[in-house]
This record gives sequence, C-alpha cells and structure tokens, in this order.
Amino acid sequence: MPVSLTPDYLFDRYDQIAPGWLARQGVTLLLSDLDFTLAPKSVRRPDEKLRTWIAALKAEGIAFMIVSNNRSGRRVTEFCAELGVPYQGHARKPSPKGLEAAMHKAGADRCHTAMLGDKLLTDVLAANRCGVLALMVEPAGGAVTAWQKVLHALQAPFKAVCRRRMEKRGGKIDGEA
Repeated sequence: MPVSLTPDYLFDRYDQIAPGWLARQGVTLLLSDLDFTLAPKSVRRPDEKLRTWIAALKAEGIAFMIVSNNRSGRRVTEFCAELGVPYQGHARKPSPKGLEAAMHKAGADRCHTAMLGDKLLTDVLAANRCGVLALMVEPAGGAVTAWQKVLHALQAPFKAVCRRRMEKRGGKIDGEA
C-alpha cells in the first residue's frame, strides 16, 4: 500500500483540468473533494463555472462524484443535489475506504479513476493508498485560518516534487484548459 504524499499532477484550480486530458489518461470516474477544492467552504451553492465544467466531464464520458469528509451532511447533500451529482459522505480520508465505496457505487475500477483534492494528508494520501490517479489543486479561496496556513506551508515540499516530475514529463499538460 503506497503512502506517498506527492500528487501525480498539480493545478491551480479545478477548471484547469481539461476533461479531454482526463479522458486521454483513461479516467472514466473523477472523484473530488468539495471544501476548498471545488469551492470555499463558505460557498453554499455551486456556481455556473463548476456546472459547466462538470457538464464537460460528462460530455467526455467521465462520471463525477464528490467524496467528502465533511461532517455537515446537509451542506454536501444540498451542494450535490444542486449539481445533480452523487456523493460519498463521511469518507474518512486518508483511508481509502470512502474512495473504494464511491468506485463501487459508480461501477469503476482503480485504473480508470482519479481523485481531486486540495490536501495532501487527506485527499492525495487517500488517492495514493487507493491506487488511483492523484490530482491536487490549490485551496479555493486560499488558506484563511492559521491552521490552514500551516498546512499549506507543510505541503510546499511535496508540491515542489510534483512540479519537478511534471516538468520532466514535458512541462505543460497537453490539453490543459
């Protein structure tokens, strides 16, 4: 079981991940964290940009599901209902069990699944432990609290490793939005 904290790919925002690029990677299911990955935690409703991006994923044949550790089932339920997407709540990331349950619900396997998140210690570690493609974004809305700023600083060396690996693979990702 891998315990790497290094993501496979790093982006500034979710909308920089082109659905066509994901499809070329063989991804048919994109799992995603919600808070600070798709929207700041204070944002209660999805915006049009997120709706458009998810529609583009679906047009590429990529299923989308939110996998969240969020303790407030109401926020996740309402956000996902407005988007028309399923979710796996109480995922307990970095345990891979929530990702595995989501893949089971979607009928997908590890080889065709990616996990998108903003935190190394939950999202990326869960993805790597589960054996799925690990995609990371900078936190939407930035690091606000003192604890978030500490976590953000602790993630920097792992992000640097990811950037170097991406540069070795050819720099900019083909099809990056």
